[in-house]
Amino acid sequence: MASATAAFLSTLAASSSLTTSPTPTPASRFSIPTASQRRPRRRGVAWAAPSGTDTEKPPSPSPKKKKSSDERVVKVHSAEEFDAALLAAKNRLVVVEFAASHSVNSSRIYPTMVELSRTCGDVDFLLVMGDESDATRSLCAREGIESVPHFSFYKSSEKIHEEEGIGPDQLAGDVLYYGDHHSAVVQLHSRDDVERLLADHRGDGEDGKGKLVVLDVGLKRCGPCVKVYPTVVKLSRSMAETTVFARMNGDENDSCMEFLRDMDVVEVPTFLFIRDGEIVGRYVGSGRGELVGEILRYNGVRVTY
Repeated sequence: MASATAAFLSTLAASSSLTTSPTPTPASRFSIPTASQRRPRRRGVAWAAPSGTDTEKPPSPSPKKKKSSDERVVKVHSAEEFDAALLAAKNRLVVVEFAASHSVNSSRIYPTMVELSRTCGDVDFLLVMGDESDATRSLCAREGIESVPHFSFYKSSEKIHEEEGIGPDQLAGDVLYYGDHHSAVVQLHSRDDVERLLADHRGDGEDGKGKLVVLDVGLKRCGPCVKVYPTVVKLSRSMAETTVFARMNGDENDSCMEFLRDMDVVEVPTFLFIRDGEIVGRYVGSGRGELVGEILRYNGVRVTY
């Protein structure tokens, strides 16, 4: 086991996939240009100079390509269409980009939305152009949108998270964190879920000991929790033979919050390391290297910091 995990550590050290995301571009103030300020729009490209900051020339559009049949970003034109889309999604994650035709940053981030819509089949994606009409202006005002691009995340018609001025990596990380259902990370929603998971992994290791269970405890609206979660997903795939990864959001319900109190979790993210039903250690923080080091240490690999 130690040699396998040591090999994984060397692979991880050589990889650039877990590096920190670049600094996101700032959001543009949300303002609607007058008729004399508006530029003609090309099909499929939303751009023009925003008020104050986005003054550079928008990027030239790519050569025309046949529209992909799996492009699932739905453009909504009114509050009625918006509310209907949230209602139809039920408990699926809905990601909404509020954009404007005068925002270069909106135009730049939109291809990421399209790509995510093709790869995340269980997530719905909506686009609201705030300067399209009085109806979309009213919708933006109702949702409290002041800068674009602005991303809001909804489940069961309830807003659970929002960001503005973010880059592609952070957007992808947010979608993964709030919409993850298919990775190797076990999603836990109650104390009973935790107890079942621990019971399933008592004595299931090659040496007769249970596999190490890494329980990622966070909150729904927690920036550091979102930041580190892509690392958790990658590790869950790479270390599946030796380690079980699970996640719980403490503010999901009363049972989860009670579990956090019983485990003396006072900061998030907190990672609990559990073997055969016993907590053998914990790590508090979102440092990728430190987390990997702690997991290897509790799997019996000597780690020098």
